Amino acid sequence: MTPTTVEAAGRPRVEGEREQEILDAALAVLVEVGYDKLTMDAVAGQARASKATLYRRWSGKAALVVEALAAQKQPADHPDTGSLRGDLLAAFCGAHGLTTPESAAIFAATITALGHDEEFASAFRREIVGPKIARSRAVFERARERGELRDGLDLELVAPALAGIVLHRAFVLGQAPDQATVTAVVDQIILPAVLAPNRG
Repeated sequence: MTPTTVEAAGRPRVEGEREQEILDAALAVLVEVGYDKLTMDAVAGQARASKATLYRRWSGKAALVVEALAAQKQPADHPDTGSLRGDLLAAFCGAHGLTTPESAAIFAATITALGHDEEFASAFRREIVGPKIARSRAVFERARERGELRDGLDLELVAPALAGIVLHRAFVLGQAPDQATVTAVVDQIILPAVLAPNRG
């Protein structure tokens, strides 16, 4: 990702450990108050930095928050367990999946902004959602190579389906995205929809 950078002439860049401290502060404020109430002043206070320091590096809160989210450690790819079911459960119930308290808190803090902050929504979908969907698609591509999937399956439609169902249940129906829920969605919805007849 290449965030928008606003630097004043002659002033040093914010980088290295100091940059990470500010990104961590942004996440802390995000989870505490949500994206809509997050301000550059609040992040500066949390990071013990001046607001001018933040603006030397980021154009505004959309650029800062998206970079903070993107900077979280993520796997290069989801683990290959040898089966689609195993891969999906490992990906979505593991350390970086949907069932961790951190993931739930971040989605809760950002979801309302996706509907009214166009700058944030565009960057979030490109830098955060896009890579997640790509990793999910890779899981289904591996399953296709194993011969697990039925013919004619549209992976563009299928790849985000599990996350979409689980997050809908969490934020619309108020049901926590725990491992039992993810497992039930995999077994009762995703696998029946995608597996070849001889693999069901």
